[in-house]
Amino acid sequence: MKQLFDRLQALFGVTDFERKRDDLAFLKVPKDHAEMLIRHLRDHEGFSHLVFFSAVDYIEDDIFRLIYMLHNYGTRDTLGVHVDIARENAGMTSIHTLWAQAALYQRELKEMFGIDFPGSPGVDEDFMLEGWDEIPPMRREFDTRAYAEKTFFPREGREKSDPRTHMRKQFYPNWGEGE
Repeated sequence: MKQLFDRLQALFGVTDFERKRDDLAFLKVPKDHAEMLIRHLRDHEGFSHLVFFSAVDYIEDDIFRLIYMLHNYGTRDTLGVHVDIARENAGMTSIHTLWAQAALYQRELKEMFGIDFPGSPGVDEDFMLEGWDEIPPMRREFDTRAYAEKTFFPREGREKSDPRTHMRKQFYPNWGEGE
């Protein structure tokens, strides 16, 4: 994998090579070179399978990190490609022309994080959250508790308790008696 990294570094400016296991490594590529790198990995390096495609919200750094996991069946290697994009007006080149299933991942990332993939089929259609008009729920500034309190009614019998006290009552109801 180190030789692969060296080749990719010269061609695409990849950085931050990190080997996690003999068959698993990660690298980082600038946004402008990501689609070309991923195409090269598929067409010339044998990484023919898109395992998954996801994102992480690094709100402190004002970025989203896109993670493309690719697998090479010939060498049995898996490679994670990290791409950092700005959170403000987040958008990325679509890879649906490389793998058709990427369009579904991109729809999910648009709905859950607000990351746009112009030209991707159905990217602007509701995917899971029909009629959702709030901030995308996987963004870290989304307040789950506030949303739940605003949206759902309080139910009878629901109470807050300290987990230790609750478990002690549940499992040791006679704790401290007769000793």
